[in-house]
Amino acid sequence: MKKQIVVFVGLIGFSFLLLSWGSTGHFKINSASGLSFNGEMAQFNAWIGILADHASDADDRKAWDPTEGPKHYIDIDNYPEFVAEGTIPQSMDEAIAAHGISFVYDNGILPWATLTTFDSLKACFVRHDWDKAVLFASDLGHYVADGHMPMHITRNYNGQYTGNTGIHSRYESTMINAYISQFNYAGAEVTEIADVNQYVFVYLYGNYVYVDSVLAADDYAKALAGNTNSTLYKQTLWDQTKGFTIPLFGDASHRLAELIYTAWAQAGKPLISPDGINDRPDVSTMSLRQNIPSPFSAGTSIGFFVNYPSNVLLQVLNASGQVVATLAEGNAEQGNHEVVWNAYGQPGGIYYIRLTTGKETAIKKTILIR
Repeated sequence: MKKQIVVFVGLIGFSFLLLSWGSTGHFKINSASGLSFNGEMAQFNAWIGILADHASDADDRKAWDPTEGPKHYIDIDNYPEFVAEGTIPQSMDEAIAAHGISFVYDNGILPWATLTTFDSLKACFVRHDWDKAVLFASDLGHYVADGHMPMHITRNYNGQYTGNTGIHSRYESTMINAYISQFNYAGAEVTEIADVNQYVFVYLYGNYVYVDSVLAADDYAKALAGNTNSTLYKQTLWDQTKGFTIPLFGDASHRLAELIYTAWAQAGKPLISPDGINDRPDVSTMSLRQNIPSPFSAGTSIGFFVNYPSNVLLQVLNASGQVVATLAEGNAEQGNHEVVWNAYGQPGGIYYIRLTTGKETAIKKTILIR
């Protein structure tokens, strides 16, 4: 069951489950939400950089939070109601009553995670907790983006039932990273959403139709290129999918803006004071940057920043959670730091880079290729 795969991430063959649109895609979607901010939302322009920087926080949490994985997908076509009628129970309680809690969680809870995060964002607006609000908005953008990735809303999430094994990462990460510069789109008018539950489920139902389009594009690209790792394959996959992939990105960015606007409006449109949005929220007194290169095959550079002198512990863990390298331990002065991890002797697969200070922990995922 996919729930088990998510929790026990040591199953390297299913590493694509951890990638979503990839950090590149999530960064783009969250940052481009600002294109749809209307005049009323001018005060939220200060959020754009933070939304982008924290766009992949939800993915990072999978390394240590076993409840996070099911929030990123829904195998909607495992629901008999969807196959028969095109809809599913839209209340989580109703879904559990109809199918049992194991079925619901094993098939993913993406729509309900999206709705819960929206409610948390609205609650932050009500109590004027701006630093937490921007982080919930970042998570909201992540879940909205996952709901616009067709392979996150199907049981055939990696093409394993149709001879398209591996398409998940080929489409959402390899292709997106190669062609992200071509993702140009404008914003659109935002209005207050009357029914947020219906809004979320409608876009999920609508985006499901692209599952077959992704698979057909993969079949065509493989037939033309004769493989799945060549430039010709990647270019062909892009040519066959860009017509709906770019609009999916644009829709995700716009819908994030519309959900933020709605949460703010439902909270009474509170005025954010000049000091109310902190470019460095309390949770970000240190930061861990993504290693470069990533994926990598030998050595990789890891950078981190601390806002004040701190005792730090920088370690690398394998997919089973075992520490395989300690790269830094002890006092670090304020500022930027960089270390190199030489992964000689380590097998290929998923690894987690973990930075811990006295107060915080940050985690980045990387892949060692052998």
